[in-house]
Amino acid sequence: MTAGVVVLLVASLQRASAETMESALAKAYENNPQLNAQRAIVRQTDEGVPQALSGYRPTITANATVARQYSSVKDVIPPTPPLLPNGAQFSDRGLTTPHSIGGTVSETLFNGEQTANKVRAAESQVSAARETLRMMEQSVLLSAATVYMDMSRDTANLEVQQNNVKVLQRTLQDTRNRFAAGQVTDTDVAQSEAQLAAAEATMHAAESTLMTTRANYRRIIGVEPANLTPASPVDRLAPSTLNAAVAAGIVENPSVTAALYGVDVAQLQVKIAEGALLPTLSGQYNVQQYLFPQITVPKQYTNTVQLNLSVPIYQGGAEYSAIRLDKENVDQQRLNVDQVRDQARASVVQTWGQLQAAKAEVEAAVRQSDAAARALTGVRNEALAGQRTTQDVLIAEQALVNARQSLISAQHDRVVASYSLLSAVGRLSAQELALPVTIYDPSTHYHQVRDSWIDLRTPSGQ
Repeated sequence: MTAGVVVLLVASLQRASAETMESALAKAYENNPQLNAQRAIVRQTDEGVPQALSGYRPTITANATVARQYSSVKDVIPPTPPLLPNGAQFSDRGLTTPHSIGGTVSETLFNGEQTANKVRAAESQVSAARETLRMMEQSVLLSAATVYMDMSRDTANLEVQQNNVKVLQRTLQDTRNRFAAGQVTDTDVAQSEAQLAAAEATMHAAESTLMTTRANYRRIIGVEPANLTPASPVDRLAPSTLNAAVAAGIVENPSVTAALYGVDVAQLQVKIAEGALLPTLSGQYNVQQYLFPQITVPKQYTNTVQLNLSVPIYQGGAEYSAIRLDKENVDQQRLNVDQVRDQARASVVQTWGQLQAAKAEVEAAVRQSDAAARALTGVRNEALAGQRTTQDVLIAEQALVNARQSLISAQHDRVVASYSLLSAVGRLSAQELALPVTIYDPSTHYHQVRDSWIDLRTPSGQ
């Protein structure tokens, strides 16, 4: 195998093992426990719909009894001429084992539309839960994007600090050589030593910061970070103007849509409470087979069909209080929608401003870094000619380090701000980002359980 082939093979393996922003977000989307827990909450909320639908369905019960019974019976037959001119009497006593078996079917025919409103309320709660899931998805994806950029920033910062230590070590060695040659004083050596010690302390702090970021990366994304590639902003997915971003945020943000479903649920709760004031009509069918219910009756069979009508007249006033309470809750939920919209609008404006500032910071940081590099080269050349002191060189080196750190932070903030804006307008999702994942569809579980009449197992097989 030639050397060129080996180089190409190594390069291809490195590309294959490299982590991109998209692959990291995909792993967080699939593996993040907080997001998966929220999906489980949505599945729990789905069960509220079949529970509400059960009000339309009959209830069937079976019963059986057995007992040990002692009976003493005395009966008198009145005179019945001509067969029994004097009447007759008889008595019987003894132990029997009465037992019975039967069943009852009940069906609610009308209950003031409470069942229908409960179903609609449960469906609205499912929709609200799905919007809450969208909020969690956005939160997790934004956290994943942020920690990805944190990892890139802190890794680059550590590399800058490590390189700075190496440069200062060479500077110290050069200063000591010049001191031995009598070109500088002991003060110059001390300044170089102090600057090197400060750089080493900063480098160790950067190592600690990177260790913390690595742990957060593992917590959010689910794997250890390795070979992170540079990430790009996602401005293309966000509105192009502030007004368009605000308009999208107050409509598409999942916190707003979840609050709107909260209003729907509150209004339906009022109707449910009002249904308690209306009549209730139910039907019942009962069949029962008795054996030896009495010592003189060996068998008895009953078959009953009945209608039950209940009309509430006055029940202490609790129902009226519940209706008033639910109406106040409707007003509260409407005010909550206004509050959430204001928060969404403020969030969009804030993230828009952060994004514009980050763009300007990147441009300024690039100019700062270029100028600092040119300045350091000039100061070093002037120091060799005796026109600059060691302190001037150290200051120029530190200025270049600071400029590179500023550029790294500005690039980090630029990408994070673009994801933050996308989240504020409600578009930070696996679909919008076209992540290489199977999109979780909460409606799949909903349709699996909605019309389930009898089943103890969940659709997942548990």
